[in-house]
Amino acid sequence: MKNLQDIFAEKLLNVKAVKLQPNNPFTWASGWKSPFYCDNRKTLSYPRLRAFVKTELTRLVLEEFPEAEAVAGVATGAIAQGALVADALALPFVYVRSKPKDHGLENLIEGELRAGMKVVVVEDLISTGGSSLRAVEAIRQDGCEVVGMVAAYTYGFPVAQEAFRKAGVRLLTLTDYDAVVREAVRSGYIKERDINVLDEWRKAPESWTPKA
Repeated sequence: MKNLQDIFAEKLLNVKAVKLQPNNPFTWASGWKSPFYCDNRKTLSYPRLRAFVKTELTRLVLEEFPEAEAVAGVATGAIAQGALVADALALPFVYVRSKPKDHGLENLIEGELRAGMKVVVVEDLISTGGSSLRAVEAIRQDGCEVVGMVAAYTYGFPVAQEAFRKAGVRLLTLTDYDAVVREAVRSGYIKERDINVLDEWRKAPESWTPKA
């Protein structure tokens, strides 16, 4: 019987939200070369899959962070998912920008939090963890407590794990790198021999380059 990680990994692969190209790597916005690309936002276009993500993220919050009094989505990828979770929980919702607006009220946090509120943060994807933890810091600076974070997917980079540990943020995800690679091999999407390439990349993604 498959666990949640494997089930969601299969669903992501089925809608081509995950692409694995060990021999033809992508270039991320950071400039990193990567044989792996994940776009969880594609799940929003599939009603049954969108409902699955909402249900499972909501379940994680209820089971692991029942004290949450508000939900915060990280812009832009997790705004929709965060709003869906907040609606399911009947909790207030805000979203956190990557930087303050350059006009109007110049808000960094859109929506309203009361000082002292316990907030759970929703993300779509965790790579290095930088943008996610900047959102956490913004919420803390606003006088609130971040009780934890839930996300659809994580690459599981060591740098991210260490950053979350230092920030004192507990992270829970629906699926991860290991489950996606496992399911990709099982389905024949990639070959067993590709795993070594992917694992080498994940150990040091900032310096990885494809072999000729």
